[in-house]
Amino acid sequence: MPPKKDPYQSYGQKLISLFARLLFSGDRFSLTELSKLLTCSKQTISRLLDDITMAFGVEVEESWQGNRKYLRLRKVGKEKITVLPLTQMELDVLYLCRAFAEHLLGKNQFEEAAQALLKTGTLLPENQKSSLKHFAAFQPGRIDYTPHQETMRTILHGMEESKICKVQYQVLGEAHPKIFYIKPLKIFSYRDTVYLHARKARHPGKPYREPEFDPLLALHRINKVELTDRLFEFPKDYDFEKAFNRGFGIIKGKNFAVEVEFSGWAAHYVAERIWSQDQKIEKKANGKIKLSFTASSESEVLSWLLFFGEDAQLLSPAWLVTRVRKKIEKLSQLYSLKSSTKEKVNPAPVPVPNTRQAKSSPEE
Repeated sequence: MPPKKDPYQSYGQKLISLFARLLFSGDRFSLTELSKLLTCSKQTISRLLDDITMAFGVEVEESWQGNRKYLRLRKVGKEKITVLPLTQMELDVLYLCRAFAEHLLGKNQFEEAAQALLKTGTLLPENQKSSLKHFAAFQPGRIDYTPHQETMRTILHGMEESKICKVQYQVLGEAHPKIFYIKPLKIFSYRDTVYLHARKARHPGKPYREPEFDPLLALHRINKVELTDRLFEFPKDYDFEKAFNRGFGIIKGKNFAVEVEFSGWAAHYVAERIWSQDQKIEKKANGKIKLSFTASSESEVLSWLLFFGEDAQLLSPAWLVTRVRKKIEKLSQLYSLKSSTKEKVNPAPVPVPNTRQAKSSPEE
């Protein structure tokens, strides 16, 4: 018999977690989504739903979108809902999420989240306390999303009302912004940057041309967004997990297989993380590992490799090995020219180490 997907969570815990998610969110979920959220099989979800119906006397509504069945709890009157006290751990998790996402919210939305948590804290029993001071986030190179909060609100309205949006977007490296008409589908974060994934809509007065890839827009590069009167239906075939969380790279090009050998600190760092759902790690001699995975973005693989320096060696594909070699040669020329020029003009002073400052290893 195969092991349970999550052997550390009991059936009762899963039942309570599923009931709370369905009751408080009011959203509908497919069996696939629920099985991923609770890390269990679809059969277990069905049993949990049967037990919830019998134990709590609620009704589970079923609806279909294409070939996929969706489930949610039938709404009941407020007088029938028992107010459940918030636990200290639940509020701690909310504080943690707020601290980790502070730099992605912007000032106004962060203050709204803070106010909501203060109100929520009053639901704790008197003998329990929770505080934000336990959590923080290190934010080098962060983007200030405060000027972009109205953009996010407009996009959210477009999603909720299923309205096509007219977007003025500043493409990186181009002098003038471009105009897009899009169907907004999902806002998500990746490496401390907020993105909008969408489907292209027809530009008024122009014939529609199917794009090779769906639009992926960085929120902070959207100069202006307007809701149109045109409506759209959420695409039945849209699957965010399939589009982004199965391979390496946010930029979606043609998939290719990658093999990299890591040594030293990089081997430990890489082995601790999931880079692609299909990744395979093979242990080698002298503490080395070989990582195999599928990628969709040449530029992202290249920059990722350079981060590890001499502790990472790309083995395949051969065409990318050639490009890595050329990139390293250009970098070598660039820095050798700069260093020789500086040495002739004004030799840099030798820095005096600060013995009071602790050293940090690359993996930290």
